[in-house]
Amino acid sequence: MVTNYKLQIINNKKITNIFSINKFEIWNSGIVYYLKFVIYNLLFSFRTGVFIILLLFLNSCMKDDMRPIKEFNTSNKGVFVVCEGNFMYGNASLSYYDKQYKTVENTVFLKANGIPLGDVAQSLTIYDSTAYIVVNNSGKIYMIDVNNFVYKGKITGLVSPRYMQFISPSKAYVTDMYSKCIYTVNPQTSSIINTIDIATESEQYYRHSSEEIVFCDKYMFTNSWSYNDKILVIDTETDKLIDTITVFKQPRKIILDKNKKLWVLCDGGYDNSPYQDKSGIVKINTGNFQIEKMFELNNSSISSDMKINFNGDTIYYIDRHIYRFHVNDNELPTTEYINSGNKNLYALGIDPYNSDLYVSDAIDFMQSGVIYRYNANKECVDTFEVGIIPNSFVFK
Repeated sequence: MVTNYKLQIINNKKITNIFSINKFEIWNSGIVYYLKFVIYNLLFSFRTGVFIILLLFLNSCMKDDMRPIKEFNTSNKGVFVVCEGNFMYGNASLSYYDKQYKTVENTVFLKANGIPLGDVAQSLTIYDSTAYIVVNNSGKIYMIDVNNFVYKGKITGLVSPRYMQFISPSKAYVTDMYSKCIYTVNPQTSSIINTIDIATESEQYYRHSSEEIVFCDKYMFTNSWSYNDKILVIDTETDKLIDTITVFKQPRKIILDKNKKLWVLCDGGYDNSPYQDKSGIVKINTGNFQIEKMFELNNSSISSDMKINFNGDTIYYIDRHIYRFHVNDNELPTTEYINSGNKNLYALGIDPYNSDLYVSDAIDFMQSGVIYRYNANKECVDTFEVGIIPNSFVFK
């Protein structure tokens, strides 16, 4: 039996034939015509109501993306909160918190410029009157005015940028997760000047990544975090990798204290990962690149952040809860400074002006995060919502 398949136009009245196609003739005419036939049947198989609802849904999505531009003027001291968003969702955002009035404005980059920030905002660096936002999975660095958040330019041509630090107005370093190099860039011309090779071919896993940057004398130290256990030492006069220091697995955060000692927080790798071991904190002499102390932590993969106060003598870190110790202590604390309760603590920030402690709760990594602000007496003086996965604080 030969069946005629009819392609039809939906017009809310009587359905009208366009043409009829014999199924066996389609096979004889070739696969191209058959595919057209299948596609047409799929397209026109929806009833009028479903089709209209789909159009309305798509149209509403398009309208949501057309955000109005808002003007800002934030001359007061404040705090940028970088919200990385979800990988491949393009929902990274930037929040701004006014400390004096305890008000927060979310998605300020989008509101000030009418365009989304991009996919995974990793970090933010302020130099003079410009804030540089490193957008990891978008492979770019946006420049905005620190007071009105208006777009000033961007640096592109990067693979998976992570952090940015300045040597001078015309030279800065940009680390990268996948490129196996560190970029030197000229922010004044928004161009890449050179690359520093940090690749290794003798390892099982894909290495070296590069992350945070700390300068001490003529050396730059960076942690190679992803599936690695190295601190890389760069000579800033020659822009060459001159040494590596082995620490616990996956060194996540690095800071420098007042005695020029480098402290490294290692998360030990992820749970159920083939690359997993002890988490810990390591103290390194920046003069001879030798390890002075290694402390083991209790909660592997929950060790998410570490910061030092403005005076450079007190370190705070997250190991499920928040802990605090002096840089001259010989042991890590056994009692938490602030108990996390049921919060999923993710990032720390210490206000250089009054030492207030800012803590982010990433909750489930899918919904808006929450920020808690504590004073020196450990009293929570404010709480506010920001974007998805708040990963860092930058004080203006």
